[in-house]
Amino acid sequence: MSHFYASIPTSSRKTVATARGHKSTGLEVRAASWAGAVSVTLRHCETTGRDLFEVWQEPHHGQGVHVLIAEGVVGQEDAA
Repeated sequence: MSHFYASIPTSSRKTVATARGHKSTGLEVRAASWAGAVSVTLRHCETTGRDLFEVWQEPHHGQGVHVLIAEGVVGQEDAA
């Protein structure tokens, strides 16, 4: 059974695209424009039993910056 789930609810597609990830693989999603990209990574920490996230700005086709925007524990307001 999948532990992580991603979807693209708004796009030019007629159907909602989805993806799944497991505790062992995690899940990464990426959205881009010609000015750069934003990626979200989810992973499971076996030691703590928590699901962690990172949100990054990343270059796309030579444009943009590589900056960590946020990180923390999924479902919690405070940082990891």
